[in-house]
This record gives sequence, structure tokens and C-alpha cells, in this order.
Amino acid sequence: MAGATVVGVGMTEFGVHGKTLPELFADAAFPALDDAGVEQDELDAFYFGNAMSGLSENDTHLAPKVATHIGMTDVPFQRFEDACATSANAFKNAVQAVGAGVHDTVLVGGVERCTPETGMETPEMTRVFASASHRQYEQPSGLTFPGVFALLTKRHMHEYGTTEEQLAEVAVKNHYHGNMNDRAHFGGDKTVEEVLDGPVVADPFRLMDCCPFSDGASAVVVTSDGLGDSFGAEGVDVTGVGHGVDAVPLADKDSLPETKSARDGAHEAYDDADVTPGDVDFAEIHDCFTGAEVLATEALGFFEDGEGGPAAAEGKTRLGGEVPVNPSGGLKAKGHPIGATGTAQITELTEQIRGEVGERQVEDARTGVAHNLGGDSGTTVITVMEERA
Repeated sequence: MAGATVVGVGMTEFGVHGKTLPELFADAAFPALDDAGVEQDELDAFYFGNAMSGLSENDTHLAPKVATHIGMTDVPFQRFEDACATSANAFKNAVQAVGAGVHDTVLVGGVERCTPETGMETPEMTRVFASASHRQYEQPSGLTFPGVFALLTKRHMHEYGTTEEQLAEVAVKNHYHGNMNDRAHFGGDKTVEEVLDGPVVADPFRLMDCCPFSDGASAVVVTSDGLGDSFGAEGVDVTGVGHGVDAVPLADKDSLPETKSARDGAHEAYDDADVTPGDVDFAEIHDCFTGAEVLATEALGFFEDGEGGPAAAEGKTRLGGEVPVNPSGGLKAKGHPIGATGTAQITELTEQIRGEVGERQVEDARTGVAHNLGGDSGTTVITVMEERA
């Protein structure tokens, strides 16, 4: 299979928006097209991600509505849903389509509104999020995703001695990074003490261990490797993609803190790209909760099992550290509009490797990894991107 290249990116601010889903997505799609220097009629397909609009806004069959709004009704369009990994899965499929020669150039992206602008307050939206857990075995017990990741993290703490202070360091670091990102939902310098003084959401997580509900959209233009130099913007190559899976519900997983889907997806992506974890200059990781980032840094091979927490506390994942993680601020500070998160990570990788992000630029960023999980890690998509040769 031939390679793929990202030649255009666009992204809204993540936060609270009063626009409709098609209007909000247009605010990311048109900048991505402008960045690539292409018009809608030069695209072969539209791969679109949205996870929850059927439940949250009574809005299904969304792909043709969004495509109509942005003027793309003459090409195939398709909606993807894979919980929080929604637009990463759309991106994976677009990469494979252009690599296989099915399409030459594809617009990929996602949008979600998760704030009270939808008409749903936090308790109702929490229930909508929980629809990604097991309907028969988990939802009746009242288990929602703070509890899901608290269970994963508590087991990690039991096995390896990870501490609440180490989790708090993840939040402090990501807010520090987010403070330099003008599209982030939250910034502001925080301290470990402030995090630990927050109200408990689900032990061991306190309020600032948890990412916010956000509105937002992101979009990227993907083309085949052979066409990568034919566009207005500098292309960044997609050299590896992995799609790992695991059992749902939690009770059926072989190991709670291992996050099997991330490990399997990472091995697949690294093999595809012919790189090792040591070759990675930075990563965008799905830190829906601080514990999720710790588990992911180990699953991706940056640190041995049990070393993710100490590495965060020692500054190894901060800008200037051994392997900067979430220079965008991550879900924790940048925000988490579910359907937009995957391609927002791809946007960050692209802009970092191009050297376009100002004061939060990772030095000599040539190889980046995106880690986007869905639900309780039943699905994880890993992407390796590298500077174009």
C-alpha cells in the first residue's frame, strides 16, 4: 500500500459554541481546505466523525447535512462513530483509502457539541457519554466514565504504587501547555496543591484530573503520498496507523491497567512506520483523565510499566522533557468535543512537525504519535506522522 500525506488542517477553538453542528464544522473545514489550497470539487470523498448527536441533539444521518452545508454533495460521504475514537477511525480509513488508490484526496474531520448549548446539562450529557459503556452489565449499575477510568487507575496504583500527586502532575503539566494554546478550552497555571484540593469526582480523580465537556470541530485534508507535493501547504507524512481493540465490559478484560488496545495498536503503527518508541519526538495522548495519560505513556512504550507516574512527576513528559506529551494541552486543558478529538490530534501533530505552534513548539519535532481511544479502551487508534522527506 502506498503512503498518505496530510496537506491541510483546520480547527476551531474548543469551548462553548452557539452554532449548529454543520456551522461549527464549516469553521474547521474551510480553513483546512484553504491551508491545502484546494476547492471542494477537487476532493474525492468526505469522511466525517460524530459520536453523540443522535442522543444529544436528535440529529442523525449527519454526514449529508454537513456535506451539504460545506458544498460537498457530489462525492461519497460517510459518518463514523467509535465513541471518543470517532474521527481517528475516520482518519485511519481515509489514510487506507488513499493508500490503496480508492481515492486521491479526502476531507476528514469531526464535530461535537457537549456543553449546555445542546440543551442538556452536565448530568444528562454524562448519561449520553455513558452510552459507550456496556448496556446490560455496566450502565444499570450507574457506572460512568470517571468511574471507568478510576477503576483502571486504582488498579495501576495498587500494582505499581502510582500516587495521586503523580496524577496531579499530569494535570499541572497539561494546563501549562494549554495556557500557550489559544484554541484550548482551559489554560492557566495550576499547582499540585490546587489539583489535590479539588472535590473528588471518582476516587482517585478530583475535578482537575478530568477533562471538560467541550464544543468544537477539526478537519484535515489527506492525499496520497505521490500527490503530497502538489498542494499549497507543506505536507506531513502518515507513516503508520494501528487499530487496537479489547473486550467490553471491563470485567472481560485480561488486565485493567495494561490498556491492551493501545499496546496492540502501537505495535501495529510502529511496525507500519518502521520506528520504535525511542524514535518518537512527542505525542498527543487521549488524557480524558490524568490516569489515562499515565497508562498510555506506558502502553506506547515511552516508559516501562509503573514508570509513567514517576516520569510525569520528574518532568519527562513536559515541553523540554524526554518525550513531550500533549503539547496542545491535551483533552485535559484543550478540551474534548468527542467527534473532533481524533483529527484535532492530527492537526497538532501536523502543525508541530511544520514548526507552526509558537512558544509551545517541541524542539526538532520530526516524528509524532497520536493516541485516541474510544470508550473504556475497547478501541484505540494510533497514528505515526513524520516530517516529509
